Amino acid sequence: MELRKHIQLLIIVTAAWFLFWVAGLPDYYQQYSATTMTVFDLAVLPPIWFLIYRRAKKAGPGRGLKVSLWWAFYISVPLFIYDLVYCGMYLGHGATFLTKYWYLTVYYILPWIIFPPMGWLMDKKGRLAL
Repeated sequence: MELRKHIQLLIIVTAAWFLFWVAGLPDYYQQYSATTMTVFDLAVLPPIWFLIYRRAKKAGPGRGLKVSLWWAFYISVPLFIYDLVYCGMYLGHGATFLTKYWYLTVYYILPWIIFPPMGWLMDKKGRLAL
């Protein structure tokens, strides 16, 4: 992938993180119940999956896995770093932010579980119909 695409992806996920952060104020979603946050996490996952699916499909034959891996990286690693800086350092939670803000932590893991196999299947089967 060319540098321009990497920069675009980083800008997109940074803007998404910022909007998510603003929407979670004043306590970065701690003001909501675990049930609410579970429902929220489950509601956010399908649109993200569909976006990645469309990007991988648009990438062309044999590129589904590669595109899915890059998206898994950009959806998890930069967001983890932003949350580590904000929750871990600025708010002073250290590594315990991973359990305190569990609804964030799932999105550091889920992209790696969901997207690479989807991309691999797209490459293996030709294209998943949708």
